[in-house]
Amino acid sequence: MEAKAIARYVRVTPMKARRVVDLVRGKQANEALAILKFAPQGASEPVYKVVASAMANARQHADKAGVAFNEDDYVITEARVDEGPTMKRFRPRAQGRAFRINKRTSHVTIVVGTEEKGGDQ
Repeated sequence: MEAKAIARYVRVTPMKARRVVDLVRGKQANEALAILKFAPQGASEPVYKVVASAMANARQHADKAGVAFNEDDYVITEARVDEGPTMKRFRPRAQGRAFRINKRTSHVTIVVGTEEKGGDQ
């Protein structure tokens, strides 16, 4: 069983968010939540929320299908950070000039799924 959660327009640069997502890609979902809870990066909070949301979505899918839900079976099968729209701001500089500041946004996608047991193909 698989569940997905997406956070769009998160005000974190994609490069910084990717550093955090790389920490948890392929890990067990509970372990990933523990890693994100204590990660010092600022981007770990929105990523934590997305992983928690994906787990809640998995629980809802399992309840709807009438399948027993065990958190320990779920693994982060896909984790990616896409670039969202960039807000452009201007900062005044010396001698009447203005420099552009790019305030980047991210779309964080997390997919959790159960580990497939057996099946050598």
